[in-house]
Amino acid sequence: MKITTFNPQIITKDAASVIQLFEELGFERRHQQEGIGELDVTGVRMRDANGFYLDISQTDALPQQSLMAIRMNVDDFDEAYNQLQAHGFKNYYEDHTVSTATARSAMMISPSGIAINLVQHIKE
Repeated sequence: MKITTFNPQIITKDAASVIQLFEELGFERRHQQEGIGELDVTGVRMRDANGFYLDISQTDALPQQSLMAIRMNVDDFDEAYNQLQAHGFKNYYEDHTVSTATARSAMMISPSGIAINLVQHIKE
């Protein structure tokens, strides 16, 4: 398994204020996708002048106001998923993964509370 992207991700019920904060810190919106998965998530990818990336996701499905996670894109979803499970991570969606036309993902939570949004982009 190869990790292709690794950056912070903020999952929140109030993405607008988080986006505004990071715009004021010099980040620019690079990409936005709406209606992701059954939870109807909106995702915004941001980047600063130094090349640092940040993902901000809007959802009302969180039990709390926000969650800090690591977004980890990989070239082999199943291998990474099984490896994280072997280390005690549980899928936030039980055994369900989020699939779109361009990606497959799962929010994996460790026993200590570390959240990794595991993503594999689908290339045609």
